[in-house]
Amino acid sequence: MRRRLRAVPVWWPLPACAVLGLAAGGAYGVLKAPEYAATSYVVAVPDETTEPATALGFAQAYARIATSSSTLAYAQPRAGLTADRLRTQVRAETSPESPMISITGTSTSPSQAADIANAVADALSLSSNQAAKNTGVQLLLFNQAVAPTDPASPSAAISGAVGMCAGGLLGGLWLLARPARGRRAEDPARAEAEPAAPEPVEYASLPAQGDHGDAAVGAVGSVKEKESVR
Repeated sequence: MRRRLRAVPVWWPLPACAVLGLAAGGAYGVLKAPEYAATSYVVAVPDETTEPATALGFAQAYARIATSSSTLAYAQPRAGLTADRLRTQVRAETSPESPMISITGTSTSPSQAADIANAVADALSLSSNQAAKNTGVQLLLFNQAVAPTDPASPSAAISGAVGMCAGGLLGGLWLLARPARGRRAEDPARAEAEPAAPEPVEYASLPAQGDHGDAAVGAVGSVKEKESVR
């Protein structure tokens, strides 16, 4: 039994969890369908009576309503998706230093990803330009999305590497958090090397004070008897 325990190192959960994470991440990367992303850009352009800083502020506002229900209602006929599903497959981003809005569509089909991005960009431009007379800012299509050739989702190798790192991290945390009893049980050599606890020392009980007096009197009496005999 001791030989068997010695053959298994105490750090075995670390490589075991790393291998399991590698297998899980690789399987996820292989089984999951690749996802494609396509991006279109629209830019906020001020008119002659509007300052550029105003266009920058409206670009931030239009980026927030790009995925609203009213905008997606205009975009769903061209995208060919329902508004609820379209909301999960599109995102809008903007920069605080530029009046440009990027609209990205994602899908398992490259052509559908481009259709989603272009449909939402056109719907946002249409709805915002209806109020251009009042705002002084107009949205124009700067770059139209095209069907991507490479997927945006990670490959099986990258998924496996991420899973291996996550598994190794979990194994290391388990080694740090395991109870002390488990460590001693898994390391018998260390347990044998540790010195045994000292046995309690038993001390002889001393006689009471009265017993000392009686013993002394007895000793004196015996000495006197010996002298009288002599």
